[in-house]
Amino acid sequence: MIKSIIAGVGGYLPEKVLTNFDLEKMVETSDAWIRERTGIRLRHIAADDQTTSSLATKAGEDALKNAGISGEELDLIILATTTPDDTTPATAMRVQAGLGATKAFAFDVQAACSGFMYALSVADKFIKAGTVKTALVIGAETLSRIVDWSDRNTCVLFGDGAGAVVLQAKETEHISTTEEGILDIVLHSDGRLRDLLTTTGGVSRTQTAGFVHMEGREVFRHAVTNLSNVAQEVIDRTGISLSDIDFLVPHQANIRIIEGTAKKLDIDLDKVIITLPEQGNTSAASIPLALYEGIKSQKLKKGQLILLDAMGAGFTWAGALIRL
Repeated sequence: MIKSIIAGVGGYLPEKVLTNFDLEKMVETSDAWIRERTGIRLRHIAADDQTTSSLATKAGEDALKNAGISGEELDLIILATTTPDDTTPATAMRVQAGLGATKAFAFDVQAACSGFMYALSVADKFIKAGTVKTALVIGAETLSRIVDWSDRNTCVLFGDGAGAVVLQAKETEHISTTEEGILDIVLHSDGRLRDLLTTTGGVSRTQTAGFVHMEGREVFRHAVTNLSNVAQEVIDRTGISLSDIDFLVPHQANIRIIEGTAKKLDIDLDKVIITLPEQGNTSAASIPLALYEGIKSQKLKKGQLILLDAMGAGFTWAGALIRL
């Protein structure tokens, strides 16, 4: 049998920082109001000459370095993003060129904030099928380009950034929850709820990118339910107990959603990786960035059992269980 293991993790955040106090000068809001409702203190914003591909390339370079391999050794690159550089070709093509990954095939995945999890699942299946041996999975966003900076309900939430993981194939006699690797990934979606979190435009609909629009209360209600349910589902499928989990690495959307999900799962907040206050919601980039920060801070270590969950526009939602 073949399984996927995480060989390296990388991340990149733009240098420009936008604090809550900066936002006070732009819209009718306050640092206290933002912190109380979201938990966010600041977010990073891409420079004018930075694109999703440039952020993704930097995160990819970091992940490759930490895995101890070069771009030439990659067989596959999957980039999850809601904010591509161009309508076509896929933004992953620019990343492939930037990394010198000449033998890899590359493509984008769009599942909003669940995008990284969807991309991780696809790469995992390519590896388990024996099609590829080494894959780079990236979540990258320049959400500042689709935020309406006059809408205080949404502009306070989002930031830019990129995170990446290198997956490698490893032969094993059987898949065990005690051994390193991706143990299971569960994906869900419900297009009937698409209008609760969407953009006001799109290529074929309005010939524009549009701005983010969100029905906050409804999104919150669905998020806590879906995230806790999918986390429990992936745990049940692998036959382990919640008490076996070393850390929860959730999508970083809102501190109240994170706290509500952890409470439903009876996971102490000390066992939750939280990067939201310093990064905001970076959509598809948030989980790989949280993994990166967790490993860099030495909270996440080899051998630990990690639970991931995410929910985004669509609605899409996903859960995964990984042994580092």
